[in-house]
Parts: sequence; C-alpha cells; structure tokens
Amino acid sequence: MPLEQQQLQSLSHLELLAKQVVEGFITGLHRSPFHGFSVEFAEHRIYNTGEPTRHLDWKLYGKTDKLFVKRYEEETNLRCQIVIDTSSSMYFPFNPNSKEPGTNKIIFSAHCAAALIYLLKKQRDAVGLSLFSENVELNTQAKSNYAHQKMLFSELDKLINPISADVHKKSFTVDALHQIAESVHKRSLVIIFSDMLTSLRTDQGEDKDALFSALQHLRHNKHEVILFHVTDKSKELDFEFENRPYYFIDMETGEKIKAFPNEIKESYVKSMSEYKKDLMLHCAQYRIDFVEADIKEGFQKILMPFLIKRSRMK
Repeated sequence: MPLEQQQLQSLSHLELLAKQVVEGFITGLHRSPFHGFSVEFAEHRIYNTGEPTRHLDWKLYGKTDKLFVKRYEEETNLRCQIVIDTSSSMYFPFNPNSKEPGTNKIIFSAHCAAALIYLLKKQRDAVGLSLFSENVELNTQAKSNYAHQKMLFSELDKLINPISADVHKKSFTVDALHQIAESVHKRSLVIIFSDMLTSLRTDQGEDKDALFSALQHLRHNKHEVILFHVTDKSKELDFEFENRPYYFIDMETGEKIKAFPNEIKESYVKSMSEYKKDLMLHCAQYRIDFVEADIKEGFQKILMPFLIKRSRMK
C-alpha cells in the first residue's frame, strides 16, 4: 500500500476533514503562506549501530561511557493556544442526531479548531488546547510533535459527541480566562471560540466589567488574541422565529419561559446588540481581534483572520 494512502487511513474523520478544508483553502489563495523552519535540540536517545554519527553527543559519552544521539524537533515560529468554551449554550441549536459542521456552535468550533491545528502543523508551529465551562477542563501546553497533535484531535472528537439535554454546564468565563492567561507561554497567539454568554458570579461581585478585565488579562505577557464570537446569527442575534408559541430554554440552567417571539423580539435584539457592541468596543480597546463567526457560514472567515494575524507576528 502506498505510504500516502496508509497515512490517510490513519487519520481520524475530524483530522481528514481538517486536511481537506485547509488544503482547499490554501489552493484558493494561489500561493502558500508557509515558509521554512529551523530546529532545536529536544532530548537524547540510545545510539543504534549503523546510524549516522553526526548527532552523537560526545560530551555525554565522556560522562557516561555510552553513546547517545541528540534528538531534534522543529523550532516553532509561533506558540498558539486554542481556547474553546464547552458550556451547554455552545450546544445550541441542540440536535443530538447530527455531527455536521454547521449543526451547532460546539461542532462548528471543534471543526474550526481542527482546521487551525492542521494549518499550524503544516507551519511547524506549536499548538495547545484549553477547554472550559464551569472549570478549566483541559489545558495542554503548546507542542509541535505529532503525538501531541493526535491527542488534540482526539479531544476535539469528544466535543462533537452530543451531550444529554439534561446536562447543564454553566460558563464561568472570567475564572477560566484568568487561569489560561497565566498558564500560556509568553508571546503566544491565543484563539478563543465562545458565544461569550457567560455566567457571572454576582455573589462575588462579578459583572460585565469583570469579563472585560479577564479579556484584558489575555494581553498579559504580550499575547496576541483573536476572539471568534460563535453564534447562530439568525436565531441568537436576529431572533428569527415563526410567530407561534415556543418554550425558550436556558441551556446552562434549564430555566424556561413560554412566549410568542414577536412579543419579546424587539427587547431581545436590542439587548443582544448592545452587549455585542460593548464586547466589540472593549476588544478594540485591548487590541483583541474580534471576529464574528456565524455557524451557518464557512471556514473562510476563520482561517483568513488567523493567517493575517499570523503574518503580523513573524
């Protein structure tokens, strides 16, 4: 079996989809944005007879009387941390029978993250993954080796599996962003996928300013930040529903109300518009790239802002 065919068969469905999306996107650019890379020393391994001797560590041989080879890994031009909100609201619209990219916000985010990881892999950049809801559920270091990337694809695959409608995971974005900001290697690119529908701990004095302060903290240690504001625009921002009775359910608390859309549409759209405007203004103030990410649109709006930001960080 040809090597390329073997490699394709070893890819997960998500990884294969990411490969197809990215390579199709690159073809559309007419020229590759990728460039060469150098290497740096990583670790030792035992020398095997017959191997080239150019990477033997003679100093270590003098100390141990054993032959060791220096292993090298790609020197990363960039460290990137992908951060995904996994709270229950990210599973809107709730459809447990579909895993297509535009099904809901979490599946869209997982597919976008997979495409970015594949793009970063081609660039020989290091990438880490952070997942959060009520707590930081996963927070890996940024690495560029193949085993690490396979692990990240595995974690993203888990997100695509639907959760039960009875599971209510809140989004404590403030705590999560502060924790992630402190843990990420300095001068990293931080990419966030979130609907920014956060639960505030009002009993601890949290308000919208606390959320904006957490976003500002991400600029700590000279991080560059892209916030992809993931929404189902027609439903969540424009409130386009037929004018018949609906039960509107808060996916993070289970609370529900029964209403005709026309009775609440004006006040709802106004409130969401003001919140989004406030969010955009603070992102501009902190020099955070705010990008609207409608799940009904393609990956182009995700990959292009990344490439633009990436080119500015060279």
